[in-house]
Amino acid sequence: MEAKNATTATPAPAAAPRRRLGLKLGGLAVVAAVALFGYSSLSARNAAPDVTFVKLDGQKVALKDLRGKVVMVNFWATSCTTCVGEMPQMISTYNKYKDQGLDFVAVAMSYDPPNYVLNYTETRKLPFKVALDPQDTLAKAFGDVKLTPTTFVIGKDGSILKRYVGEPQFAELHQLLEKALAA
Repeated sequence: MEAKNATTATPAPAAAPRRRLGLKLGGLAVVAAVALFGYSSLSARNAAPDVTFVKLDGQKVALKDLRGKVVMVNFWATSCTTCVGEMPQMISTYNKYKDQGLDFVAVAMSYDPPNYVLNYTETRKLPFKVALDPQDTLAKAFGDVKLTPTTFVIGKDGSILKRYVGEPQFAELHQLLEKALAA
């Protein structure tokens, strides 16, 4: 009986390599699927969303209508210390590059009272487009923006070139804008 048990146990080691091969192939398929998904997600994320901004005066501006220009989209709030602190440099950046094809949309977060945004815009004489996002539609379209300031640089072709969370290093931002505007 012991001999029969010994011979019955012998095929198990032969099945083990096939099982390991199956596991390896299955693992390889999972890795390939994850890589493909990651690649397609990155490619899809590179395109700016098809959104329409509603400016303080009620006028609508579609992002797709700004194609051919480099666009900065800055999510901010009047209650955000960093946003208020960076705004003079944002104004300066816009003024420096607007004649070369830069456009700029400052998007006030949904929790920012519209009258505060209007007051800030008028007293600081913001020279660029200022939009409200009362339903978080724009913030969600740009990847569910929650932190302010968050700034996107969008190329002439509508692709997102860079996302800054927090105040950007303005020297680096200016280099990126110059390269994008020259393209």
